Amino acid sequence: MRLFNSLEEKNIKILTAENIEITFLMPTTTGLGKSIMDATAPFRLFLYERGIHDYGTQGQGAEHKKIISSYIGIDTGFVLSQASLYRPQTKNGDPRIWFTGLKKYTDSNDVLGIFEFNQELYVLNLTKLDIEKILVNTHNPIENLIRIINRNANKIAQELLLKIELIAKQGPIKADGTGDTAIGRTLETSLGITMNSSQKPDYKGIELKSFRNKRGNRKTLFAKVPDWNLSKFKSSAEILNHFGYKRGDDFKLYCTISALKSNSQGLILRLDKNIDQLIESSENPKIGDFAVWQLATLHNELKRKHKETFWVAANTTHINGVEHFQFINIEHTRSPITSQFDLLLEQGVITVDHLIKKKNNCPVSEKGPLFKIRPDKLGLLFPPSLKYDLI
Repeated sequence: MRLFNSLEEKNIKILTAENIEITFLMPTTTGLGKSIMDATAPFRLFLYERGIHDYGTQGQGAEHKKIISSYIGIDTGFVLSQASLYRPQTKNGDPRIWFTGLKKYTDSNDVLGIFEFNQELYVLNLTKLDIEKILVNTHNPIENLIRIINRNANKIAQELLLKIELIAKQGPIKADGTGDTAIGRTLETSLGITMNSSQKPDYKGIELKSFRNKRGNRKTLFAKVPDWNLSKFKSSAEILNHFGYKRGDDFKLYCTISALKSNSQGLILRLDKNIDQLIESSENPKIGDFAVWQLATLHNELKRKHKETFWVAANTTHINGVEHFQFINIEHTRSPITSQFDLLLEQGVITVDHLIKKKNNCPVSEKGPLFKIRPDKLGLLFPPSLKYDLI
């Protein structure tokens, strides 16, 4: 997809601020002529995550076509449409999408922003519409729908904010456990959230990231192991065997890797934009490149994990030798700008931490790799955030 122009960027920022999560399609000249568009990987993931459609299980041919009620936005509101989701018999059944009536309102290379509400799809031509002007008109159905979605989203955020405010007013809370994960467990326990291994956001679609309020502490975005099928090394154990070190009873590899320079283990990150991969390499020429992540996979993980996030800071104190947490403020972010992710990796703002350990005869454990960002740089990855003081 081409770079966004100024109007498209403005429209995207406004929709993001209104809690409208959109995915993008861009019809080509050929596509408009044939009334087809490729259902891109981000678009397919968007439909799958919302339970609307799974192209991966869809058969080929017209008999397996799925029709979704849809609407196309124009200056005065919406016009009725239908989305046809299908995989043709030809060309390996590449996933396709088309909206009836789209040709009347779209030219080739226009950027279409698509969002979902009540399992129906809504199409906004971000190249032609001025969302700012539309939102001024309180009688416009587009404005009405955007406000409804925004109110619903803010209702959950306000509910969670109130709960954390009440916890903060209790004063220092005794830590639930010890170590790096204690603060997260303490907040979730206080909120009545049961600890589990689910990768879904913590509270009704909102991710919780709590941290000790220390200057310079990096914030964890997500954990993601390499794509072992594409990597020279096929497991965390293999990475540990080559670069680990002995500490007491543990054989471990705890280190940070950056794209700016090699660390003490001789490890460095590199982005290969020709093949859209993040690669971890060793200065040892006999090893070289050994771990690979697909950038699309990292982008999807970032979007999935941080659709909406509360970053909760806490001061720490020890009472009778036990750590306690006083939650002090929240930074509330939404909809990360994935195009910035790669740049921030290149600039060393986002780094990767290995947390691999083997104790005696126990299996190798891997808590990462953790993708982390400098705390003062969240504004480069997310649209303008909201900040709440708790005390």
